[in-house]
Parts: sequence; C-alpha cells; structure tokens
Amino acid sequence: MSLLIKGGTVVAPTGPITADVLVDGETIVAIFAPGQAPEGPEVIDATGKYVIPGAVDAHTHMELPFGGTHASDTFDTGTRAAAIGGTTTIIDFAVQRYGEVVQDGLAAWHGKAEGNCHIDYAFHQILGGVDDESLKAMDYLVNNEGITSFKLFMAYPGVFYSDDGQILRAMQKARDNGAMIMMHAENGPAIDVLVKQALERGETDPIHHGLTRPQELEAEATSRAIWLASVAADCPLYIVHLSASKALEQVAEARNRGKNVFAETCPQYLYLTLEDQLGAPGFEGAKWVCSTPLRSKHETHRADLWQGLRTNDLSVVSTDHCPFCFKDQKELGLGDFSKIPNGIGSVEHRVDLLYQGVVDGKLSLGRWVETIATTPARMFGLYPKKGIIAPGSDADIVLYDPNGRTRISVETHHMNMDHSAWEGWEIDGRVDTVLSRGEVIASGGEYTGRAGRGRYLKRGLSDYLI
Repeated sequence: MSLLIKGGTVVAPTGPITADVLVDGETIVAIFAPGQAPEGPEVIDATGKYVIPGAVDAHTHMELPFGGTHASDTFDTGTRAAAIGGTTTIIDFAVQRYGEVVQDGLAAWHGKAEGNCHIDYAFHQILGGVDDESLKAMDYLVNNEGITSFKLFMAYPGVFYSDDGQILRAMQKARDNGAMIMMHAENGPAIDVLVKQALERGETDPIHHGLTRPQELEAEATSRAIWLASVAADCPLYIVHLSASKALEQVAEARNRGKNVFAETCPQYLYLTLEDQLGAPGFEGAKWVCSTPLRSKHETHRADLWQGLRTNDLSVVSTDHCPFCFKDQKELGLGDFSKIPNGIGSVEHRVDLLYQGVVDGKLSLGRWVETIATTPARMFGLYPKKGIIAPGSDADIVLYDPNGRTRISVETHHMNMDHSAWEGWEIDGRVDTVLSRGEVIASGGEYTGRAGRGRYLKRGLSDYLI
C-alpha cells in the first residue's frame, strides 16, 4: 500500500524543509516538493506538523536482572511505550555475567524479545567476564549475529566489573574486528569504599547514592578508558550515560585530539538534580536512583551537557531505560541506599523531552533529530535503514505537533511502572502519529500496533568514525 505524507515540514539533521514523503509498503520511495507528488496514494495530512524519522533509542534495559529483581518493563510493555512516544527502534543489551558463555546470554535475550516487540530492535552485548573465550565470541557476534558493540563496566565489582587489563584486551579485539566498545565509566572500587564509609556513618537515605559517586570518579574512569582506547590503537570508544562536567571535559579533550571517542547523555541528566529529586523527603528520592547519578544543581552540569549536545562532544541522547516500581522494587533499599535498584524509566518521553530543548532555545530542530535518531543509527550500524527520511530508508516516521501539549504522569504513561520520574512535567509539543515500516501504529492518541511485529536487526559497523 502507498501512503503520501503531505503538507508537513520534513526535519533532517541539516534542518527543516517543506516536502511530501511517499511511502510504498515498508519503505520511503521518494520525497517531493510540495504539490509535485503523484495522485493516487492514501494521504496522511501533516499540515502544521514536523515529519521526523522514527527515533532510535540506543540504550535500553528491558527485563534486566539487577539488585535481586528485574527491570519492570518487558519487551512487550517497553517497546509499546517506546512506540507511543515516537521511538521506532531500540538497541537493548544482552547480558553475559562472569563465568557464563557469551552466546548463551545472547540466546537468552533473543528468547525474551522474539515475538514480543512492537518495534524493531537490536542488541549490544554486555561482557561481564573478559577471557579468551569471550574474546573469540566477540568475533563471532560481529561476523554472524550483527552485534557490533560491546559494553564493559568499570563499576560494580563482583557483578560486571572489568579490570584495566581485561578492558585493554577487549579494546584490542574490537580494534581488530571493527566493533565499538561502550563503557560504563565510574571507578567502582573507589565508589565501594565511599559507600561503605557512608553506611558506617548511618547515612542511608537515597541522596547518598549520588554523594558517594562524585563526578571526579566518573571523570577519572572516563579519562582512563580514553587512554586505554588510545593504547589499543584508537579503538572506537562510546561513553554511556555521561552525567557530569568533568567527564565531558575528558571526552571533549580526546575529540580535540582527533580520537574516535563519543558519548551519550540521557534526559535525566539534562533536567533533574541531586537536590530536587534524589534529595526528596524520606525515601521518595529512590525513584531517581540511577548510575551515573543525578548531579548537583549548584554546579554547571546541566548547562554544560546542553552545550556538549550543541558542539557534538555529546553525540547522542539515549534513555538508559531501566525502570523499577517503587513498591517492592525500589523499596528493597529502605534503610540502605546501596540496595536500591538503579534505574529510571524514560523510553516513552525522550522525543518530547528533547523537543522541549528546541522550544527552550537549547537545540536546533536539526540537532534534535540528529541526537535522537540519525546519529544513533549511524553510530551503531543501522544507517541509512534507520534514522533518516530518505528514499530507500525504512518508513519509520513520526508526525510531531509543535502546537500540541504533553503532560507526563503515571496516570497516562504506558511504561510498566507505578510512578513517573517526570510526574507533572509539561512539554510544548506532542507526538501525533507514528509509522513503523510504513504501518501506522499510533495516531491521535489511539494505539494500533501489536506485539510481535518488531523485527530483530542485524547491525553493521559504525559509520560515524573519524
């Protein structure tokens, strides 16, 4: 079936143009100047709306086991919420823990996702144990499974932690096979010391989660990862969920040296703070426990991160979507902040929250699209199939209404959570219509998608390297 999206403003990374978009089946086949499209196709009226590529969330954790429980969104509930919010592709993380076989971890994640996703999906691979066998598995996954990025942790000793030698070996392997190394950059052993000391002093409230993970330990780990990547012959390095000014300085300095170093941030670091959210009265702050943590409003982190997005020292905005319910999950940390499951749910709201940055004059329209769709697709080997409105690309398209309004609340969101990290926030815009591979799956507040229509995407190598 052919569709013509007519009368809208198409937004590309280079900026907006007035154009009509012709879709045939699952694919965009042409872009026409206004009034030049052929007669015949069914018309979707996009007058007054932005026509943008479906967003790509390059960092989600559906059903992730963590802290004695599991992330509360399944691949069914999480991808449905993503779709309603204008995200048409996610890249989740398959998990290998220490002592496990990498391929077994990947098979387990395929089992969780297959037949349950509402939108297209891909996987990164977490390596919780770097040894000879997992290094061989890296080659196998790149060559056979379409998995071309591997996440390591400098935090969480005893769970996912890799020491510097293991990190270097994985980076050397990635340099050989073309993969991207993704890094959770915090100094885990030092953080564990600070956590133990805080608890011994009786400091148990959620705010101490942030106070025991100071920005210096994020900056130190970021710098160390960058220099290890340099030793590994400029292995491509992607810093996940960067939250702090000093860590951003390390990334900017490396990029100024021409290194293949990239970073993402997340909406929570652009808007939320240590004092206002983590420091909420009583145990309420547990809702905003995530790692890296929210930073102080009395420092320049948020302004610096917005600037980093404008200068491309921050290339991508992902969510790190890892939701937990307050009752029975976050409450596992009552009396001990170190036992609060780490994670915030935002997969439904990223497109809106970043559009508010456009309204507030912090991002251009083109940069909005670039950070939520085009660059993540390029960074992780999905471009030009995803992330762009162009002939030959998948017809993943969002009609965004700049004259609409979105109020975020647990009463109206679709994520499987009993609270919202964004309760009461109002956005000066609204996702109006969502197409996934040419099928309208959400329009005017009505959702018509279904579990099982999402396809697994084998990814190529990054085409974003310097």
